[in-house]
Amino acid sequence: MSIPTDQTELRDIVRAKYAAAATVTVDENASAASCCSADGAIITPEQREQFGSPLYEQEDRDQLPDAAMLASLGCGNPIAIAELHEGETVLDLGSGGGIDVLLSAKRVGPTGLAYGLDMTDEMLDLARQNQAEAGVTNVQWLRAHIEDIPLPRDSVDVIISNCVINLSGDKAQVLREAARVLKPGGRFAVSDVVADPDMDDATRSDMQAYTGCIAGALTRDEFTDALQAAGLTDVSITETHRVHSSAASAIVRATKPGGPVATGQAVVTDAPTAETAAACCSSSAQATCCEPSAKSECCDSAKHAAGTCGCSAGA
Repeated sequence: MSIPTDQTELRDIVRAKYAAAATVTVDENASAASCCSADGAIITPEQREQFGSPLYEQEDRDQLPDAAMLASLGCGNPIAIAELHEGETVLDLGSGGGIDVLLSAKRVGPTGLAYGLDMTDEMLDLARQNQAEAGVTNVQWLRAHIEDIPLPRDSVDVIISNCVINLSGDKAQVLREAARVLKPGGRFAVSDVVADPDMDDATRSDMQAYTGCIAGALTRDEFTDALQAAGLTDVSITETHRVHSSAASAIVRATKPGGPVATGQAVVTDAPTAETAAACCSSSAQATCCEPSAKSECCDSAKHAAGTCGCSAGA
């Protein structure tokens, strides 16, 4: 099957794969289904070396329910690279069965918060079950698309993700949204598949390879350019292990410029533009001007040169 050009159709195919992964029966004869297996819907023992729970430390695996481990679909371990601290707010893009959200919640402690965002009801149901069994309370689940994050600007300290961004039909928009919700000085720390520049056309056009997290992967240069275009800096991409003859799992890091201002230091802001004004709200909020929480940030007349909302022309 070839990859559809219609983004809604592509998203529906990916969603169906995730739903199957969440609902598959797990017994002694089968492992959990995975979106991230280019060879099919079931992770074989061999593929478990490249994807899933074996990529986590035993200490982490022991903290969570077996169902969370078996439903682990990623190509890396973003928790190992995120350097989470007590009291931080973390957002997991494409949170699946919840393994990274629950581990993040434990690291940021009761004064912190971990968001898990997923577009699939079956995955969110599974994640909530795993949360209840793990006894973790500082978690919130969001049903949404990673291209349109339902959180205010500058509200998240760390964004993590595990082998999900490659599945988006609009990766540049995912990274723009990530940059929008990160606080100044916030960290982008994800595991994802990075394609070799010479990946063959047959693989690139194969729908099974797409839902297997291979065909849709960006190259190192494409990922770097997209992160920088979104406004992130200090980009680094480090390959960890091969997952395909033309692709590798990689650690992808970046930072949102800015951060805490030293005491007594004046804060200078640029005059707003149409582009920066639009960025203050999520895409879905722009249709009805600004969200109330965003108005105090950048949408009032004092901060918008046109004196309008800034999120919807003529508003």
